[in-house]
Amino acid sequence: MPNPRDLGLPFAGRTGPLNAITDLPGLEVGHVTLISGEGAHAVRTGVTAVLPCGKTGAHTVPAAWFSLNGNGEMTGTAWIDESGGLSGPIMLTNTHSVGVVRDAVVAWGKSHGWAEAWSLPVVAETYDGFLNDINGFHVTPEHVFEALDSASGGPVAQGNVGGGTGMIVAGFKGGIGTASRVLDGLPHTVGVLVQANFGAREDLTVLGVPVGREIPDLLPVREESAGRDGSIIIVVGTDAPLLPHQLRRLARRAALGLARTGSVAHNGSGDLFLAFSTAVPEVAGGLEHWRALPHTSLDPLFKAVVEATEEAIINALFAADTMTGLHGRTVHALPHGRTLEMMRRYGRGPDAD
Repeated sequence: MPNPRDLGLPFAGRTGPLNAITDLPGLEVGHVTLISGEGAHAVRTGVTAVLPCGKTGAHTVPAAWFSLNGNGEMTGTAWIDESGGLSGPIMLTNTHSVGVVRDAVVAWGKSHGWAEAWSLPVVAETYDGFLNDINGFHVTPEHVFEALDSASGGPVAQGNVGGGTGMIVAGFKGGIGTASRVLDGLPHTVGVLVQANFGAREDLTVLGVPVGREIPDLLPVREESAGRDGSIIIVVGTDAPLLPHQLRRLARRAALGLARTGSVAHNGSGDLFLAFSTAVPEVAGGLEHWRALPHTSLDPLFKAVVEATEEAIINALFAADTMTGLHGRTVHALPHGRTLEMMRRYGRGPDAD
């Protein structure tokens, strides 16, 4: 499926070759997508794995995290705060599968030599219970192993895949999205991957155009008991050498990219962001030898995070397909033709006057 850039939407910034988080050398992404059944037994969920340095690279990288709104879960963050490091993969799944995914990562790490006496995996979630039988606990350890073992570089599947399978954005089908930026004036790359499941229709904005207000139809029909979906996980990676407190500054900037798409971080939303660097410090003579860009050089990275976050979210929307799930509920895909016509009308689309 063509992405928004291919369709002519004028996103700012220069992307890497793949326009994906896998533009970072060595980084690998794996998905397991679970789609089966219908009615009360509809399974529309999955799990996504992000390995910052791949399965054979460094196991621990500098990292930091940030909570814009905390109605969500990202395990392992207390140790990231304490140590300034991320050990192991980053896993994305649904809200009620965090425990099984966490335990499976420990087992996988032990079998692959990643974990010895203890492990504090990072597992983050968003809620897919509108489309998925979330209390059926359909994600198993085997699915987690498959996502990790199949992770690879190269193009990243987006939309209704992995942990994003059952997710919703502003009443349209959402899911996994990714984008990257090559920095101007610095030999480094920033990559972003999102699991997008947030927002109200009336707030949705694409490159400054009020798309949500212009498309008031195609809304999912919600029974009173169905609740409202919410939350986004944003993973930011870079190969720039940065210290943990600098990475926290990058993680915070993801909020600005999210805001460009219309989010106001609702009370019920879990907006949790993680940033890491693949520039691992060298160890010699019993010492870690760190390198870091000066603070005065960080502005291009801040801009790259904002731009790539915005584009990754819009990529998730454009990649997702209409889905019918739990109890026959349907969530429609963003209508490409109507959206592109609207973008042209506002002077922000292909062939705009």
